[in-house]
Amino acid sequence: MSKPAPADQLLYTAEEAADVLRIGRSTLYELMAAGVVKYIKLGRCRRIRRSDLESYVAGLSPAA
Repeated sequence: MSKPAPADQLLYTAEEAADVLRIGRSTLYELMAAGVVKYIKLGRCRRIRRSDLESYVAGLSPAA
């Protein structure tokens, strides 16, 4: 794993966002492709807003 992303960071790369969520990068890309995790495009780069990561986590259901 790479260096942890700062908590006050506004935009995350896919690798940083995957690290924050503790999931694999390819899993994050699948969630992005399915529209589950929102992202923005800056040129050719995709970035995930901190607020979109928080919304994704808030929408998760706890295991029964």
